[in-house]
Amino acid sequence: MNTTVEKTYDSYHFGSSWDLTDQYMGQLIRLFNIPTHAVDSPLGGRNSVTIAQLEGIGSVVIKYYTRGGIIRHIIKRNYIKWGKTRSQLEYEALQKVGSLGVNVPEPIAYAYQGSLFYRAWLVTREIPHQKTLAELSRIDEGQARIAMKEVVMQVATLIKNNIHHADLHPGNVLVENADRVFILDFDKCSLSWGHRNTLRDKYLRRWRRAVTKHRLPGMLSEMMSAGLRSD
Repeated sequence: MNTTVEKTYDSYHFGSSWDLTDQYMGQLIRLFNIPTHAVDSPLGGRNSVTIAQLEGIGSVVIKYYTRGGIIRHIIKRNYIKWGKTRSQLEYEALQKVGSLGVNVPEPIAYAYQGSLFYRAWLVTREIPHQKTLAELSRIDEGQARIAMKEVVMQVATLIKNNIHHADLHPGNVLVENADRVFILDFDKCSLSWGHRNTLRDKYLRRWRRAVTKHRLPGMLSEMMSAGLRSD
C-alpha cells in the first residue's frame, strides 16, 4: 500500500498516494463546486457524482458526501468533524479491501474543506464500460448469473476478513464488460468482531431486502445465499 501524503491548497485539505500538484488540486477544487451528475438507474449507488478527466491520471469519479433522511432538508452537505472525515475513512477502506483482493474503484484522493464543520469529497478512478448489477440483471440475466459468481467470491473475502459493508446491494456492484465486478460505496464500513456467520447473515438480509424491494430477479438472492452458505 502506497504512503498517503496530506497537503493543503486554498483552504482545502487533500490526502493522496499520488503526487498531487497545485495544478491538480486547483482543477479538483473547481470540479468540487460544479453541479453533480445524477445517476438514473435502479438502486444506483452513486447518485451524487461528477465524472471528469485529469491529465496524467485519466477519467475519475468525484463523490460528494450528502446527507440522507429528513436532516438533508436542513443541512445537506456539512458534517461535524470528529476525528477523520468520511472521505478519508472511505479512502482508507478502499485501500484496505483492495489490498485483500476485493475489486474496488482505485482511490485517487480524498479531500475536505472546513474545520469544525466540513464538506468532503472522494476521488476514484472511473470504471469504464460498466453497468450496475441491478441494471444488468434486468436486461441480461445470463450475464448477471456469470457476474454473481464473482460477487459471491468478493463478498466471501469481506466476510473472511470481518469487514462489514454497511449497504451492499446490486446497485452498489458495477459489472465491467459483463464479467469483472467492482464493489462500491464503502462509506460507513466497519470491522465486525462477532461470529462470521452473523456477519454473513447481515449481508444476506440487506441483499435480499434490496432484491425484493426493487423487484430484481430472484436468482440474485438465491445465488448469494447458496454461495455464502456453502463457503
